[in-house]
Amino acid sequence: MTRIPPEVQQWLETHGYGKVRHIRPVGGGCINNGARLHTASGATFFLKTNTAAQPDMFAREAEGLTALRVPEGPRVPQPLLWGADFLLLEDLAPASPRPDFWETLGQRLAALHEHIGPAFGFHHDNYIGSTPQPNPWTDDGYTFFATHRLGFQARLAFERGLLEADDLRRIERLAARLSEWIPPQPPSLIHGDLWHGNVIPDAQGQPALIDPAAHYGWAEAELAMTALFGGFPERFYQAYEAARPLAQGYRQRFSLYNLYHLLNHLNLFGTGYLGAVRRVVREWQG
Repeated sequence: MTRIPPEVQQWLETHGYGKVRHIRPVGGGCINNGARLHTASGATFFLKTNTAAQPDMFAREAEGLTALRVPEGPRVPQPLLWGADFLLLEDLAPASPRPDFWETLGQRLAALHEHIGPAFGFHHDNYIGSTPQPNPWTDDGYTFFATHRLGFQARLAFERGLLEADDLRRIERLAARLSEWIPPQPPSLIHGDLWHGNVIPDAQGQPALIDPAAHYGWAEAELAMTALFGGFPERFYQAYEAARPLAQGYRQRFSLYNLYHLLNHLNLFGTGYLGAVRRVVREWQG
C-alpha cells in the first residue's frame, strides 16, 4: 500500500480537503509509483512516490510541469507539493479521448514549440526517467545535442560497461557531424520525453502531457520521440505541420535524434538496447 507522506496529509487538511479516505494504485510507471488519493471532501489528487529518487528529482519535475503550462499548449497537471521522495499533483481524472484527440495534440504541441528560449538548455539540470539530464545554457544547438545529449549518455553507458570503446568513439564521431544532417532550429520549449505513455486524456478527453524532461531544445527531436515505442497516428503529424510547418525530410532524421533516447534506455534497462544503438550509428555513419 502506498505510504502517504505526512507533509501531503498536512497539506490536504490545511487546504480543507480532509484526510485521505481511499488510495487507489495506478500502474504504468517504469520508475515511480503512482496512486490516486480520494479525500474526505470528495476531491482527488495524484501522488507519485519513489524512496530511491534523487533528492531533487521531483522538484525538477515540478519545475518542468510549471514551465510547460503555456497558453494554447497541451494541458499538464499542476504540481501542488513535492519533497525528496514524493510529488503531489492535480488529478487529471482521465476519461475516454475525444475523436479529435490526436489532431488537438498536434496543434497544441506546435503552439508549445513556438515558445522560444534564450538558448538551448534549461534553468536547472533535471532527469529523463531516472537518468540525470544536463541542461547548461548553450548558444549552439549542435554543441548542446552533441555534448549534453549524445555525448553525456554515451560516456555514462561506457563508464557502466554497457558500451565498448569503439562504440563510444563512433558515437562521438557521429555527434561531431550533426550539422551535416540537421537543419538549423531555434531552441523551442519541449516536453523532452514525449512517447505514447506520457500522453493521456484529461477528464474532458482532451490531450494532456505527464512525466516531462522539459528543456529548450530542437522541436524535431521532440517529434522524433513520438515515433518510438508505439508511435503516434498520422493525423497528429498532419495537424502539427498544418500549424507549424517543418523542414523537408524531417522524419528521415528521426532515428538520429532518437539515438539519445536509445542510449538512455541502454543506461536505464541494460544491453537489450545495445543492438538498436549500434544500428542507428551504422545507419548514419555507414
